[in-house]
Amino acid sequence: MEYLQSFIGFFALLALGAIFSENIKSIKIKYLVNAIVLQIILVILLVKVPLITNFFGYLSSGVEALKLATDKGTAFVFGYLAPGSPGAPFDISNPESIPIFAFGVLPLVIVISALSAVLWHWKIIPIIVRFISVLFKKPLNVGGPVGLSATANIFLGQVEAPLLVRPYLSSMTKHELLILMTVGMSTIAGSLMVALTAMLSPLYEEGLIGHFLIASIISVPAGIMYANMMIPSDKKTEFPESNDDRLYKGTMDALTEGTRSGLEIFLNIVAILIVVIALVELINIVLYTLPFINGEALTLQRIAGWIFSPLAWCMGISWTESQLAGELLGLKTILNEVFAYISLSQLDASELSEKSRIIMLYALCGFGNFSSVGILLGGLGAMIPERKEELISIGGRALYASLLASCMTGYIVGIVY
Repeated sequence: MEYLQSFIGFFALLALGAIFSENIKSIKIKYLVNAIVLQIILVILLVKVPLITNFFGYLSSGVEALKLATDKGTAFVFGYLAPGSPGAPFDISNPESIPIFAFGVLPLVIVISALSAVLWHWKIIPIIVRFISVLFKKPLNVGGPVGLSATANIFLGQVEAPLLVRPYLSSMTKHELLILMTVGMSTIAGSLMVALTAMLSPLYEEGLIGHFLIASIISVPAGIMYANMMIPSDKKTEFPESNDDRLYKGTMDALTEGTRSGLEIFLNIVAILIVVIALVELINIVLYTLPFINGEALTLQRIAGWIFSPLAWCMGISWTESQLAGELLGLKTILNEVFAYISLSQLDASELSEKSRIIMLYALCGFGNFSSVGILLGGLGAMIPERKEELISIGGRALYASLLASCMTGYIVGIVY
């Protein structure tokens, strides 16, 4: 039955992309096969090769060092409210209530954002990005600017990555713009990876940052594949080898701009969490007035579970767990990935099997939600205002494609594990 589920789930995920294609007859099977094979090879290399898995182990140690260093700065600014502080100036009756999400986890976003900007200016990250982009360009039929921007999403945010190819955005086809938007919502920025690692570390074994990196890497070909299915096209925008991808004028400029960007992300996460949690509670209060179903009150989470549970089943999660997994997938799409990961971290370890937890860890790793569509439309619309209507027309399709890309990532990881 498990093999049958995997077989049906795989073709169902592909069919869900094909049925919304502008021209289903123009879909190139070759590039679909290349994308799937590439994802499987990448997962096997990144998960099963000891040399690479050991590197992710060292990376986890680096994340822990970053967390400790950030706690020092947070303790200096926020005092006993921060996790790195010597202690509260009063007796604590409930130690489990001490951790404060805004002070204990989110400051990492600011530090990593600044550090990432400096590493980008020093050409360390661009070298890695260009190396990885070579894997995607020819097998997936994308041009240089698209390949570079799509790959940069592994480290940068969904709006920052297109800035690298800003001069070429106006000449890109609708198909290429769809790729940029889809991949941007299929991955998460490096700064958020570290913050989520700190938040979820009690629930998962060591090497969590490696899982997030792997998820973003293999979601790039998945996002490109679904964008190619939605709007098939052979037209590619290219740039000369001498293109300049500098974002900053110097190290201090990179440090200050990275800090500013990190602060914006920090405040955005805080504000969105306050608003969405309040909205979810308001909606649930209204739903509670409706008749109970199977002896339980209606909630937004239950409704999301009903809608998204078939997708969870297609990823390889058992039907008995698909309702809960569907709730998480729905919360990520309707609200955001941080809210979904918070809900995942609050689950008892017995509520999802080890395989299901791994699948959901990867499937939730993406910016694909309704608010991200607005962020992308605002960011790209400011870069190419003359094509804003075209961006709006493909925004919904990009969100749908990114959802399927994340599900395919979870599916493939589940198969390999």
